[in-house]
Amino acid sequence: MNPPAVETLGLIAGNRSLPLIFARQARRMGVGRLVAVAFEGETDPGLAQCVDAIVWLKVGQLGKMIAAFTERGVRQCVMLGQIAPRNLFDVRPDLRALAALWRLKEKNAHTLFGAIARELERDGVELIPATPWLEPLMPAAGFHRGARLTAAQESDVAFGLRLAKAVSHLDIGQTVVVKNGTVLAVEGFEGTDACLTRGGELAGREGGAVAVKVAKEHHDMRFDIPCLGPQTVATCAAARIAVLAFEAGKTLLLEQEAMEALARRHRVSLVSCPLPGGCTETAAS
Repeated sequence: MNPPAVETLGLIAGNRSLPLIFARQARRMGVGRLVAVAFEGETDPGLAQCVDAIVWLKVGQLGKMIAAFTERGVRQCVMLGQIAPRNLFDVRPDLRALAALWRLKEKNAHTLFGAIARELERDGVELIPATPWLEPLMPAAGFHRGARLTAAQESDVAFGLRLAKAVSHLDIGQTVVVKNGTVLAVEGFEGTDACLTRGGELAGREGGAVAVKVAKEHHDMRFDIPCLGPQTVATCAAARIAVLAFEAGKTLLLEQEAMEALARRHRVSLVSCPLPGGCTETAAS
């Protein structure tokens, strides 16, 4: 997938490293001007060094966010990074955000971000997927780092993949932790790392659980790209999780060299899984 020719691109930047990684990647792939909207208490201040302009807002200031783009000639934007769940509850929406929220019958990540996209579009700003610029960071089927999986682990990956797909279809979460055909943890509002920790605790003293992360069916990549990074591997290591599996072609691996170094050090196998079916085994590194 080749990225579209975009001279000026907006970036709605949440927390963690993904907005910075995207900004550098977009530069390398030809985007001439980047305008970022950042959120106080969430976005890494280092993003300012990677973009041409940055506007700092509080979560919920939808009108100011849209104006930040329209006043700077932005006609297309992407949304990357997370907003801490506690801040979503502490948010004090402006009048435009309140009106958008009032029109929603259900309030989940998909509907909330969809409302933001519609409000942007009303003012001539199109929210587009960031995946064309990030595709090089999304491993295909056959990716494998670490020890070869045992037959039991392969079975758990296939089981976890089926389960995670079913759970994600219900908008509950996208990560599960399993061991020997038993479900130990399902991701909820607490997020991936907390799910991994809880699952590891329930795996017993020997650990050895298998974690699987997927994209939702008909996943809207404009709003949320499944991501794994060094912190995820470190969490798996602390929880004594033996295998971290993810969906091929739909999952970003951030800071891959650091991830692989941690995986080797802590004996965590990283492996991609094709759609829909089981995990593809290749020679371990």
